[in-house]
Amino acid sequence: MQAKIETVKTLLDALPFIKEFRKEIVVIKYGGSAQTSPQLKEKFAEDILLMYLVGIKPVIVHGGGKKITEMLDALSIDTKFIEGQRVTTKEVMRIAEMILSGEINKEIVSLLNSHSAKAIGVSGKDAHFITAEAKDFSKWGLTGNITNVKADVVSNLIKEGFIPVIAPIAAGEEMGHPGFNINADLCASYVAKAIGANKIIFLTDTAGVLNSDKELFTSLTSAEVKALKEDETIHGGMVPKVDACLEAIEGGVAKAHIIDGRLEHSMLLELFTSEGVGTEIVQ
Repeated sequence: MQAKIETVKTLLDALPFIKEFRKEIVVIKYGGSAQTSPQLKEKFAEDILLMYLVGIKPVIVHGGGKKITEMLDALSIDTKFIEGQRVTTKEVMRIAEMILSGEINKEIVSLLNSHSAKAIGVSGKDAHFITAEAKDFSKWGLTGNITNVKADVVSNLIKEGFIPVIAPIAAGEEMGHPGFNINADLCASYVAKAIGANKIIFLTDTAGVLNSDKELFTSLTSAEVKALKEDETIHGGMVPKVDACLEAIEGGVAKAHIIDGRLEHSMLLELFTSEGVGTEIVQ
């Protein structure tokens, strides 16, 4: 009986947060171990379904760099990175789009729908809802910077009760353009600010933003993040994550969260508990 009472207490503790975020849009950048572990995939789908059923409007943007690299290696196509970003030749672009839009996107959509969620997969090329230009063609090829997001495309899907699952491929402006490979973190941020999301959550393979003693920052302001970048407390692979967070909150998103996707139900723990489990970044 005591265990049942504790279950009810947990539900009641979550109630204020459910009320607060009900009808709000939450963008989730889905990547890392959460995207590759079969067990974590199931937990992710359960979390999204619960959020959906309590009235939250989830929008998912996914990555897939590891699978792209695996396919390029299998096809003996050279791939290289400059400053942490993939150089996207035309050959690499074809494979990136095949893996992101064709394989990973449909796998996520199928997973969510098998859990009775109403998911639909799109890429930025669909309705040209994300357009981009070359970041620096001579250096990175078809790796792009987003120039525009048509918010109404995603908003209309949400109004129809769908959970949009977005592959980070953008359209070019010219007819017949092969498209652009977009950093998934920044894609999520641009989508979040365009559609007026309340929150953006980045699932990563770390607990969150850590200090020099490897202790977790539970909350940071944008000014504190910039200072931590300057003194290199925030460095390496965390830099593009916090840059994506800053892009979102400076664009009007209330809060950005970096959480550990290796922890089961980490999204629910971050959203529906006062302690949370990762780092929140606020303006």
